[in-house]
Amino acid sequence: MLDTAVYLEYVKILEEELVPAMGCTEPIAVAYCAARAAEALGARPESVDVRASASIIKNVKSVVVPNTKGRRGIEASAAAGIVSGNAGAELQVLASLSPEQIEELDAYLAAVPITVGYSEREWVFDIQVTVKAGPHSAFCEIAGHHTNVIRLERDGEVLIDLPFVEQSNEHATDRSLLNVEDIVEFANTVHIDDVRRVLERQIECNTAIADEGLRGDWGANIGRILLQSGGMSVQNRAKAYAAAGSDARMNGCELPVIINSGSGNQGLTASLPVIVFARELGVSHELLLRALCVSNLVTIHIKTGIGSLSAYCGATAAGCGAAAGINYLYGGQYTDIAHTVVNAIAIDSGMICDGAKASCAAKIASAVGAGLLGMYMHMHKSQFYGGDGIVVKGVENTIRNIGILASDGMRETNRTIIKMMTGT
Repeated sequence: MLDTAVYLEYVKILEEELVPAMGCTEPIAVAYCAARAAEALGARPESVDVRASASIIKNVKSVVVPNTKGRRGIEASAAAGIVSGNAGAELQVLASLSPEQIEELDAYLAAVPITVGYSEREWVFDIQVTVKAGPHSAFCEIAGHHTNVIRLERDGEVLIDLPFVEQSNEHATDRSLLNVEDIVEFANTVHIDDVRRVLERQIECNTAIADEGLRGDWGANIGRILLQSGGMSVQNRAKAYAAAGSDARMNGCELPVIINSGSGNQGLTASLPVIVFARELGVSHELLLRALCVSNLVTIHIKTGIGSLSAYCGATAAGCGAAAGINYLYGGQYTDIAHTVVNAIAIDSGMICDGAKASCAAKIASAVGAGLLGMYMHMHKSQFYGGDGIVVKGVENTIRNIGILASDGMRETNRTIIKMMTGT
């Protein structure tokens, strides 16, 4: 049985992470930051300046911003947040845009100068928005994660000023407590009502956008192509549903997604394959919820070492989490799940993140496939061993290696990707 303090922290981690967001979370964070700045200004801004870290610029460049008639980029994100006037909605800031406001966005973008540049901060995640109207100005800065406002000013008066040290206080919860053995124990013993609300909301929202992704014409239609080309096996449906959710989300669908580790794509990847397998296996609703505890917490655990934004594709971590959750549906416990995670890490850990865009759906399908192969390897008594590349003895040591690879080893890779994408 888990220590009570650890148990409660695991519940809080799920509550902190599994929250709704409409649209890709980086452009939505820009929209939220702009909305907060405009709210502090107390007037419709007549000029807007956005400064963002390179990784934010990378992730906003190519993805469709919802409720903007297909627009992409930081300018559209900031303008939409200002026009929404709904800063209190945080990552749902663009969900309430009315048809009139969507039309108003055209005129606002045409009339108001919006400048974009790189932040002078060295932080991976930093957004700064300065707005002006007449003699008045306001400033908002978000750092570390998508809703973490660390500074807010109006006409030089400081309204919010919070200390921030990168990687030290990005979350209210203590992620250092996470480990695979305790995650499985938590899933086995959790009082279902302690997690029911957040997990059932995840099932409802993420299933709805996956269904829409298969119904509509979204991006490259990876989910639909997987079903048309690969058939209706449960393995293929698991990949297709996760990809379909991303098809819709990356291409402007206005349905919310329950995110994981700050990412809707990771939320979709960690949940939908587990839901598909649970339906196929005919397990109880309670077992599905316990398996989602495993998949979400394993994803968060792996992603914590990687960091919020990286050249390492976060869907890979979520694919490992999904496989862990599916293994749990089959009766897997700590040893089984640990082997599944290590195998999955070894298979797909070289996939890069080159920003949010339509091809994320295909990367998700690859990550889910790698996770499933890792699970089936263990089921057939096959595994990768310490010394096989970045795999080392012990699941926690291998997860630690992934964090080092992503946060330290791929820094120059990230810079190179951003140069390629921006032409600078």
